Amino acid sequence: MIVGPLFGPSVAAVAPIARDRAVPVLAFSTEKTVAGNGAYLLSFLPENEIARVVGYAAKSGRHQFALLAPETPYGDVAKDAFDEAVKTAHGAIVDEQRYPPNAGAVTEPTGQIAKSGADAVLIAQGGVILRAIAPTLSLDGASRDKVKLLGTGLWNDDAAIAREAALLGSWYAAPAPNADADFVSKYRAAFGSAPAQLASLAYDAVSLVALLSQGTPYHRFTTAALMDPNGFAGVNGIFRFKSDGTSERGLAVLEVTPMGPSVVSPAPTTFLGKNS
Repeated sequence: MIVGPLFGPSVAAVAPIARDRAVPVLAFSTEKTVAGNGAYLLSFLPENEIARVVGYAAKSGRHQFALLAPETPYGDVAKDAFDEAVKTAHGAIVDEQRYPPNAGAVTEPTGQIAKSGADAVLIAQGGVILRAIAPTLSLDGASRDKVKLLGTGLWNDDAAIAREAALLGSWYAAPAPNADADFVSKYRAAFGSAPAQLASLAYDAVSLVALLSQGTPYHRFTTAALMDPNGFAGVNGIFRFKSDGTSERGLAVLEVTPMGPSVVSPAPTTFLGKNS
């Protein structure tokens, strides 16, 4: 088993060589295109986050969906994931607007979205641009009492969104709050500092190797073992690998409140009973 690499081009270079020798690769790239054929991605993918929050919104009575996404590779991924998620949720896409990634470019597309009749708007954006979009939507008539704003993992760990009135009540998908508290505490005790964001994924990868290593040499890191439909327990919750080599994660749906994120739909603790 190979743990790593981190970036997509490196995964693409390593995977064919490893595959020829029947050695699986546990990589950390967020580029879905490099997954599969023996390469498995442990990373947090926007596809998971978007599917979770859109699905929850649909079950909560939202059916007319719109998208605001930047003209970036991340925006391209978000658009494709949004299209698939709305289709799966049997919703309708009423508008999709893209914009250059700067705060001064969001006024016109945001105004178009406000006029679309959407009752849920996914904003695939974080930071300063997100905090420019939300009040503009409200001023254009898509206020939070009429339209539910939805977000991606870019919203997670951004304390500033709690101070933006137009974002209060919005939903986004992320690991359950403090899911990694025990890991962080042990890491601090061992190394005297907080772990980097990637540390939990590396820990999960090595833990998975340790779990599967109990099998017979050369017959333990098999596709069947890695594709266990029951999945595995990770630092940030449960996860399992899909047939395309990407990972599915058990995420919570969080609501933005002045006091920080509040769980409105808990992260699942098992994949049992869920279709593979």
